[in-house]
Amino acid sequence: MTTSQLPDPSQNSGLWQPNRKLSKTMEMLAKGLFGAFGILSIFTTIGIVLTLVFETILFFREVPIWDFLTDTQWTPLFTNSQYGIMVLISATLLTSVIALIVAMPMGILAAVCLSEYAPRKVRSWLKPALEILAGVPTVVFGYFALFLVTPILQTFVPGLQQFNGLSAGIVLGIAILPTIASLSEDAIYAVPQSLRQGSYALGATKRETITNVVLPAALSGIVASFILGVARAVGETMIVTIAAGQNPRLTLDPRVPIQTMTSFIVQVAGGDAPTGSIEYITLFAVGMTLFLITLVLNSFSFWFVRRFREKYE
Repeated sequence: MTTSQLPDPSQNSGLWQPNRKLSKTMEMLAKGLFGAFGILSIFTTIGIVLTLVFETILFFREVPIWDFLTDTQWTPLFTNSQYGIMVLISATLLTSVIALIVAMPMGILAAVCLSEYAPRKVRSWLKPALEILAGVPTVVFGYFALFLVTPILQTFVPGLQQFNGLSAGIVLGIAILPTIASLSEDAIYAVPQSLRQGSYALGATKRETITNVVLPAALSGIVASFILGVARAVGETMIVTIAAGQNPRLTLDPRVPIQTMTSFIVQVAGGDAPTGSIEYITLFAVGMTLFLITLVLNSFSFWFVRRFREKYE
C-alpha cells in the first residue's frame, strides 16, 4: 500500500472523538467504582472495630479489667461468674503452637520440594493440589480430628480423652499447611537464579545452596507465612469447637478437653445467653481480645517483612 492509499486520520476525526470521550468516561466510572469498594471496606472495618469497642466498654463497666486479665477461672455462664480470659488464651495458644509444630516443617519441606526439586510440569499441578486443602470446610476437619485422629492417638498416647487439644492442634496444623507452604514457596521461588548459580560456581551442592543461600534469602517471606498461619490458627473456630471440647480450664496438658476463645464465641452465639446480659456482652470482650492478638501478629508480620526483606537488582 502506497502513501496515497493510507487512510486520512482527519477524515475519521468525527468517529474517534466520541470513542475518546467514551474511554475517559469508562475510566472515570471504573475509578469511582473501585474507590467506592475501597471506601466500603474501610468503613466496614471501622464499623466492626467500633462495635467491639463499645460493647467491650460496657463489659468492663461490670467486670474489672484486672480480674479479666488475672483470674484463673472462666465461668461467665455460671451463677458464680468468673472472667479470667487467660483460661481461653492459654487454650488458644496451646492449639496454635501444636498446629505450628505440625505445619512449619511440613510447609517448609513442601515449599522447598515444589520450588527446588519438582519439575515444572509437576509443580504446575502439585501446588494447586496442595492448595485444595484450603478449600476443605473446617467442619470436615473438625470431625476428621474427632472420629479418626483422636482414636488413632488414643492407641499410643496414655490418658488422651475423646475431646482434647492434641488432635485439634494436629488437624489445625494440616488446615494451615497450604497457607504456609504456598507463601513460603512463593518466597523461595522469588529468589534470583543468579544467587543459586553463584553458589554452584563456588562448589556448593544443591542441598548446601538451599540451606545456606536460598532459605536465608527468602527468610522474611517464610517468617511472614508462619505468622499468617498462626493468625489463622488463632482465629480458627470449628476445628477446635468440635475436637477440643468446651471445657474451660487453665492447663498446658493437650490430652484433656479445653476451650478456646473462638469456641466460647460459638457457645454464646448459639443462644445460651440473653441478648444484652453480661454473659452476652462477654462475647464482645473475647472478640476484642482475639482481634488484638491477630492485629499484633499481622503487624509484626508486616514489620518483619519490611525490615528483613532482601532486595535484588
